[in-house]
Amino acid sequence: MSNVAIYPGTFDPVTNGHIDIIKRAKKIFDKVVVAVALSKDKNPMFTLEQRVEFLKDSVKDICGIEVESFDSLLVDFAEEKGIKTIIRGLRAVSDFEYELQMGYANNFLNREIDTVYLMPSLKNAFISSSVVRAILKHKGDPSSLLPETVREKIKCM
Repeated sequence: MSNVAIYPGTFDPVTNGHIDIIKRAKKIFDKVVVAVALSKDKNPMFTLEQRVEFLKDSVKDICGIEVESFDSLLVDFAEEKGIKTIIRGLRAVSDFEYELQMGYANNFLNREIDTVYLMPSLKNAFISSSVVRAILKHKGDPSSLLPETVREKIKCM
């Protein structure tokens, strides 16, 4: 059995910080399933289909990465895929409390689930999808925060 992990998120949109975490995870795991959550309650700026397309384009040159969408409890999706390790990114101390709570909740729901926390490089530590959305909303230029393929697609929208 190969060493597989799941990296879940809304990815609204995918940022260089997300790609950084994906590349770090791929150094540890044979395969990483990037799981794009529907997240209707977050009222995403981009559709699920757009977010999946952005990710697929952004990781197409990284071997061993799959992109899928889901609309269920993460632990149920992970169990369906036979995956027992969840990857989560930590940018700052403020992320830690929330991510730790989610890791404990996921383990409570499925005792076989473990969470691995990875930090992005310092140059990507401040990047979040919400920062990118705010810049886009106010007609700013977030291009240096986004993978090239995503920059090009957003410009055309």
